[in-house]
Amino acid sequence: MIKKWVSALMVLIWTCTVSLPLVNAEENNSGIDLAPGARSAVLMDVDTGTVIFNKNMDDQLPPASITKIMTMLLVMEEVEKGKLQWNDMVRTSEYAASMGGSQIFLEPGEEMTVEDMLKGVAMASANDASVALAEKISGSEEAFVQKMNEKAKQLGMTNTHFVNPNGLPADNHYTTAHDIALMSKELMKYEQITKYTGAYQDYLRKDTDRPFWLVNTNKLVRFYDGVDGLKTGYTREAKFCLAATAKKDNFRVIAVVLGEPDTKTRNAEVGKMLDYAFSQYTNYPIVKAGDSLGVIKVNKGEQRIVPLTANHQYGVLLKKGEGEEDIRYEVQLNPELNAPVELGSEIGKLVVYKGDQKMKEFPLTSPVEIEKAGWWTLFKRTAGQLFFVD
Repeated sequence: MIKKWVSALMVLIWTCTVSLPLVNAEENNSGIDLAPGARSAVLMDVDTGTVIFNKNMDDQLPPASITKIMTMLLVMEEVEKGKLQWNDMVRTSEYAASMGGSQIFLEPGEEMTVEDMLKGVAMASANDASVALAEKISGSEEAFVQKMNEKAKQLGMTNTHFVNPNGLPADNHYTTAHDIALMSKELMKYEQITKYTGAYQDYLRKDTDRPFWLVNTNKLVRFYDGVDGLKTGYTREAKFCLAATAKKDNFRVIAVVLGEPDTKTRNAEVGKMLDYAFSQYTNYPIVKAGDSLGVIKVNKGEQRIVPLTANHQYGVLLKKGEGEEDIRYEVQLNPELNAPVELGSEIGKLVVYKGDQKMKEFPLTSPVEIEKAGWWTLFKRTAGQLFFVD
């Protein structure tokens, strides 16, 4: 009799255990399929990375030109590091010029600025410009693709593998809706990118005999208020894809759909996902871009103290009507930070509380590279401390 009760209890526990993820998924999707035409979809809050809605978001699928989000991200990183300037000239190799598909018709040997090349990628989904930028940054497409996969790994994109920087059909080139949202979220740290992804039209070679009219492939930037990016995609295998971002007040979201049957359905379902986010949720800003977060103290660093400011907004996702009272934050920096410190390395965290309950943690990273001080600098500091001199 006891054995029967134990067996029944074990079955009950097992049933509850395997059912739990399904219950959570139902709650996460609110019981609604916002993208019935898509093979895969996800709706994400940019500040927190919270998934508001998902449909098969971890299915590995071909992303087509949505791949270029990673290409744009690596360009923006190189600009931030100072390794690439907007007015640097990018030379087009014969290989880059041969890409075909969506392009700005670069000719072998033609030169164009980094900024204009990026416009071509962001607005016209230019395969030739993507490869030209890749070669400019890494010396070859192969080396750049390695950089893409390394960055994907850093971002936790565990179901992604890139083979090229433009998304043209290739074996073993795949990602997921969730991974696309992760790299889109990272790209939005460089909000300047929306100057290009959010523009509806522009020109390249404007004052030459070969002007090229750019029209954004993402029509939602014109027809949905608040949309300012990011990237469309289409191949026969991938079908119609879109990673879109929109911002209203302090609240920015990313909507990704893969495998839609046509552009009309794709745009309509992304619009529906954005409508849902803005009608049901809001963002409560904790820290605004540029706000002071204190100072970094670095042992034996060339710089002993470095001001730390927020390089983007930090906020928490709230259901509309949910109380904002008692929300506070703490900046917790590493007390034993020793030089050298790499640019972008984690140096602490920003922790958000509602009352005594922890709501969210955000990693904080070093805004600069801090080299180890030389022996003469360290000697002078030690002598200064001995004789009470700064």
